[in-house]
Amino acid sequence: MYGIPNMKLEKEKVQRRVDMLIEEGIEFVTEANIGVDIDVNVLRANTDALVLALGATVPRDLPVNGRELKGVHFAMEFLTKNQKRLLMAKDGTISSGWDKSFVTAEGKDVIVIGGGDTGTDCIGTSMRHRCKSIVNFELMPEPPQERADNNPWPEWPKVFGIDYGHAEVTAVFGEDPREYSVMTKEFIGDDEGNVKALVTVDVEVGPDGIKPVEGSEREWPCDLAILAMGFVSPEDDIINDLSLDTDQRANVHAEYGDYRTSLEGVFACGDCRRGQSLVVWAINEGRGTAESVNSYLVERSMQMNDDGLEGENLSTIKM
Repeated sequence: MYGIPNMKLEKEKVQRRVDMLIEEGIEFVTEANIGVDIDVNVLRANTDALVLALGATVPRDLPVNGRELKGVHFAMEFLTKNQKRLLMAKDGTISSGWDKSFVTAEGKDVIVIGGGDTGTDCIGTSMRHRCKSIVNFELMPEPPQERADNNPWPEWPKVFGIDYGHAEVTAVFGEDPREYSVMTKEFIGDDEGNVKALVTVDVEVGPDGIKPVEGSEREWPCDLAILAMGFVSPEDDIINDLSLDTDQRANVHAEYGDYRTSLEGVFACGDCRRGQSLVVWAINEGRGTAESVNSYLVERSMQMNDDGLEGENLSTIKM
């Protein structure tokens, strides 16, 4: 709802789908911060099955000199606050929990570090703020115009493409905003602690990894830097509260196709289980988890009947 900009996903369409789910009997409890407002162990004790679909929301940071300067923000901070600002009710009230703070790109030299869908959304949002200029850094080389020999069908085509944000920048400023094979080396600040520029170095990708090109340093004007470099793992509060097993990347450990975690009656799916991925995988795993939960509840119901416990609350029965 808040992470995807309106020009990419109209919220009327989201509400239409939510209304359909409500009509099917699903109850939505909003403004419920599990682990803060509600103890997750209490929630588990009062349910027969608990599904964790937490996403992978810990962003990948950029630990270089000047990272602490004002004007350097994570992409989701930039996008979410702007989306909440736009979601005003017809009577003029704010129903999105917006605290009236947001990050503006208006009149600024904006640099988005990182590509992908999130980076493109940051570009599109900055354009709607009427930024002064915008550049998009990508660490990897520019993709080819056509499939390479080592990228055959039906693999995902790793070819050059133009998303809506890139097209908008080209239409307004006359050139594509992307700079390839570039790595940010340092943020430079002014006397008041605001970012005013950043320094990059060109890189080459070889068999031994990514290496900087000597003598290729450049300085770029920048008073808003947006970090859109992906996400590394789910937040660990709920995971720790439930003492769940995790994998080597701090994702919830649950086998694909089964989705059961190390704790009885608790399931995990989507990015919090597999790591940052595509929405089609989230849909796939959501459906698979529903089937797994159903099988689990049927098994427990059958055992209750065998034990002569018919009529008892499932959540009070331990296998």
